[in-house]
Amino acid sequence: MEKVPMTIAGHEMLTKEYEQRTSVERRTIVNAISEARAHGDLSENAEYHAAKEQQGHNEGRIKELESLLALAQVVDVSKLGGPSIKFGATVTIVDEDTDEETTYQIVGNPEADINSGKISISSPVSRAMISKEVGDSFEVSAPGGSRSYEIISVEYI
Repeated sequence: MEKVPMTIAGHEMLTKEYEQRTSVERRTIVNAISEARAHGDLSENAEYHAAKEQQGHNEGRIKELESLLALAQVVDVSKLGGPSIKFGATVTIVDEDTDEETTYQIVGNPEADINSGKISISSPVSRAMISKEVGDSFEVSAPGGSRSYEIISVEYI
């Protein structure tokens, strides 16, 4: 199996979610199943079926988290550096058409969250930026057409 790169913060986030799901949510769901079972006939018991479905979703996510954590290759971004862009870099880019600035951190797939400015290492924008330096331009194909960007800054925080 291939290692999954992730930042220290991303690893901690997944570990907390795993602990929450195994210690708190699992117990809550078991209690809900027991309570629903006490209501009698299970064939027409919507509470029971809903709790069992919730249990299935929770257990599936626990298995996914176990796999991700086992395959994690944790990278300490603060120990990285250099002028070129690589995993963990926080990059500020400007759209060459609109002059709109955006800052992204390149992270592993499991921790990517565009709303937090974290993009996956496998995203088209990340792949286009890798190995580039401040002042370089790059192009990304988007559904609305191709977009050109210039790199303004690269940091490893």
